[in-house]
Amino acid sequence: MKRNAKIAAIASYAPARVVPNQFFNDLLGEDVDTWLRENLTIRERRWCAEDESTADLAVRAAEKALQRAGVAAADLDLIIISTDTPEYVSPSTASVVQHRLGAVKAGTFDVNTACAGFVTVLDIGAKYIRADARYENVLVIGAYAMSKFLNLKDKKTVTLFADGAGAALLQATTEERGFLGSLLHTEGQYHDWMGIYAGGTHRPVTPAVLENNDHLLKFVRKFPKELNPLTWTRMIRELTEKIGATIDDIDMIFFTQININSIRETLDNLGLSMARTHVVMDRYGYTGSACIPMALAEAVELGKVKKDDLVLFMGSGGGLAFATAAFRW
Repeated sequence: MKRNAKIAAIASYAPARVVPNQFFNDLLGEDVDTWLRENLTIRERRWCAEDESTADLAVRAAEKALQRAGVAAADLDLIIISTDTPEYVSPSTASVVQHRLGAVKAGTFDVNTACAGFVTVLDIGAKYIRADARYENVLVIGAYAMSKFLNLKDKKTVTLFADGAGAALLQATTEERGFLGSLLHTEGQYHDWMGIYAGGTHRPVTPAVLENNDHLLKFVRKFPKELNPLTWTRMIRELTEKIGATIDDIDMIFFTQININSIRETLDNLGLSMARTHVVMDRYGYTGSACIPMALAEAVELGKVKKDDLVLFMGSGGGLAFATAAFRW
């Protein structure tokens, strides 16, 4: 039988601190709650505690996923973490998580394709399993602690971004299910439109950088609103054709959740209803590389994803990076 990778378990974790929209009304001295609810559906989000960081979120999600799969951390062969809010510039966040979990035989590395990251690590992890029989259990995690990089005076960012993590255990299988295919795409001309532009070698952190808040997240330019819907639609159509399926065959699609209208427009383009997706941004805000696994975990818990369903993932984020993948559940 042909060797493949299946999603054996999925779990998520969000910090305990709930930040309602009223917090920003008070912080900014104006009504932002109405706009957030009416345009983005966001009512509240979760932020890390002062002593809580990306690795903490990743560990909590990972522990839940392993428990659900009935797999010990010591049996993991590889841990891949997707994040653009890492524990450190170096070493990798995955090495921290490996140590805390006790995954003593697992190799580790991080991936940064911003908010397209979880779909990217699903792709990478599945291909490790397909390519090398040594890899039986691969843990992939999307983790995000962007509250640590927010300027509390910047209305464009502070009301949207939030924290969380999602973890998926990929396992080798010979069943007729699992990973079917993927596509990656980047529009690199947008790399300097949104991001955290200090702290690396291009612009190390200095007193002047700190004084100007250049080490925090910034929207530099406004992205064309049609960019995500058009790119998502094209990539989903291309991947569906590549795997020999039709759009109507798709049971669920999980999207990056920064703009509910982009999701609605994409589904309209595809001729699908909102019943074919699941959103959590109303309660969790925008959790970057964690939002897709967080939505998937909740949908699975609610029974919205069933065995043999055709499930697609469509992620996008700074860079601009795009990634889509298909799995037979």
